[in-house]
Amino acid sequence: MDESLSPATQNHINTMASNLLPNKQPCVERGKWASKTEFILSVAGAVIGLGNVWRFPYLCYKNGGGAFFIPYLLFLVTCGIPLFVLETGLGQYTSQGGIMCWRKVCPLFEGMGYASTMIIFYGCISYVVILAWAFFYLFSSFSGELPWAVCNNTWNSNLCVVLNDYNTTRNRTSSSSVIEFWRKRVLNISYGIEEMGNIQWELCLCMLLSWTICYFCVWKGVRSTGKATYITATFPFAMLFVLLIRGLTLPGALHGIKYYLYPNPTRLADPQVWMDAGTQIFYSYAICLGILTTLGSYNKYNNNCYSGTSFTSGVAIFSVLGYMSEKQGIDISSVAESGPGLVFIVYPQAITLLPFPQVWAVCFFTMIILLGIDGQFVGLESIMTSLTDVFPSQIRKGYRRELLLFLICALSFLIGLPLVSEGGAYLLQIFDHYVCSGPVLLLMAILQSVVIGWIYGAQRFSNNIADMIGYKPLVLVQYCWLYVTPAVCSGTFIFLLMKHSPLRFNNSYVYPKWAYSIGWFLATSSLVMIPFIMVCKLVHGKGNLWERIKTIAQPADDLPVTAK
Repeated sequence: MDESLSPATQNHINTMASNLLPNKQPCVERGKWASKTEFILSVAGAVIGLGNVWRFPYLCYKNGGGAFFIPYLLFLVTCGIPLFVLETGLGQYTSQGGIMCWRKVCPLFEGMGYASTMIIFYGCISYVVILAWAFFYLFSSFSGELPWAVCNNTWNSNLCVVLNDYNTTRNRTSSSSVIEFWRKRVLNISYGIEEMGNIQWELCLCMLLSWTICYFCVWKGVRSTGKATYITATFPFAMLFVLLIRGLTLPGALHGIKYYLYPNPTRLADPQVWMDAGTQIFYSYAICLGILTTLGSYNKYNNNCYSGTSFTSGVAIFSVLGYMSEKQGIDISSVAESGPGLVFIVYPQAITLLPFPQVWAVCFFTMIILLGIDGQFVGLESIMTSLTDVFPSQIRKGYRRELLLFLICALSFLIGLPLVSEGGAYLLQIFDHYVCSGPVLLLMAILQSVVIGWIYGAQRFSNNIADMIGYKPLVLVQYCWLYVTPAVCSGTFIFLLMKHSPLRFNNSYVYPKWAYSIGWFLATSSLVMIPFIMVCKLVHGKGNLWERIKTIAQPADDLPVTAK
């Protein structure tokens, strides 16, 4: 360095030189939605996704049809809507993702953000398998004759029958061609989780394709995510409406709809019905996962963040189940398996009843794929946003974000390989039961309500929302944050612990005891982040224990509004 230069000049040169170095690239701005429409479509994609079209009907079928609706509607009013408002408002108010939003409003419970991020990570690993199944069906649709509509394939058994061609006088041990295609061709399913078998290369390639598409939907952040939703969140409505109309015109459809809507009061004593209904609300509306917080965080501060797919898809499913029940001459509760594959049995059956079934099959499975991709890349975007907000100077530079996203997708693909093995369907249900539902989401809902309602303050948060959009949420919503939501979720959680029942696959196969340890590991590995982060913050605090708790329970000073 030339010593004749003044210190100011030397500093200026050093600054210019540092800016030219690759590792000193300026941080990319966080960004906002290009329009309010992109936010609405992104939320719609998270809400309308496979959680409604795929998961809701099979849970409803598994839990006795109409009996499922009573706790479902109760949870919708007391938990779903209040938490939906809470999370979208929290993201917009703090302009931060699922981790940093809690550090801003209550650092003591920052671990909830890490827990929700891990839940999304596990969910993405399992969720993409549904996409792989849909791609498999899509590729199978490009044939002169739909392979699940005939019994002359190599995988068909001697008991195989084409459902549309036989009547109630046939042997009841007969097996539908649709079910045989699903179990023997798509899954090649083993007799239990004890027999994981080989990885199926066709499903593996379909899963790889799914991850590749999701990667390119998310790699540029909200700039790419927002544009993708214009397609992925709109097309599915038309297809679902067509299948609904066709299902309602089938013989036996009313029998299926009656089973769907008429409640069996005895099933309400089963805690599994209440747990599945309650957590399906969280799953359907992407609650307690940090996804809505992430989507809301890309809103402008003054955007109005308030804005029956489950029911519609359910009617379509059960109308076809009624038809299948009448054709087979058996009770509707036994007409098809109640596992995650219900949609891949009933909808393909409905497609075979339409003119030009190959065309409808391509359209339908394209719809499933779009729904799945929508939910998948919204989850990925939430993970990326959370990590980027925590480490902005390290990630928002050059192509680091794209590289991190690639590593996450690659790791998820490798971890998910056992899910496309011959025993993968059994493992998938463990992921679904312990990560995407059950006590995990109930505990997350309780903590969120307590933190906002009692620690941060329901009235203060209502004032924050009023500052953003010009008016407060309903007083009823505030009471739900304070009392109703934590009480309902706590009661369900206790009910679940008192009357726990073993997990079953297709209502028949009982998992071995060691399989439950996998599920509890998945559940506790996310929830343990809450006390772990809490202890870390208390250890590094100053003063006595009570002073440390009070300090790290206070919201950040740089929040837009701190009105009480």
